[in-house]
Amino acid sequence: MVAIRAKVGARGFLRTKALAKGKKNFKIDCTIPANDGIFSADVLSAFEQYFQENTKLHGRKGKLADKVKIALSDNVLSVSTTMCYRKKYFKYLTKKFLKKKDLRDWIRILAKGKDTYQLKYFNIHDQEEAQEKI
Repeated sequence: MVAIRAKVGARGFLRTKALAKGKKNFKIDCTIPANDGIFSADVLSAFEQYFQENTKLHGRKGKLADKVKIALSDNVLSVSTTMCYRKKYFKYLTKKFLKKKDLRDWIRILAKGKDTYQLKYFNIHDQEEAQEKI
């Protein structure tokens, strides 16, 4: 007898786990590029919109319902969620957005705290000075 299998490649319905209790807040601080004019109001609103459209919940993009709230205030993008997300997932989404806007060569994303990232510039001046000394 040959065993009958489900469809090859069928993963079923992916569920994002809920947190045991409470909420989790993630923040991405964009004040440095925004103050220098690289992140204009249009780019910041596009950044928020990108997160709204590309954050996955239960394996589907954009359908966040009331489980995930994304808001932009004072050049800081806040993600409040009752679901179990990793901080690295939002770093990944930020890197994809920077690459899409061709800013990945100048801006990097650094951990500022336990649940906070900050956008900063690469230290180009230090690299130029090091090459001049050689």
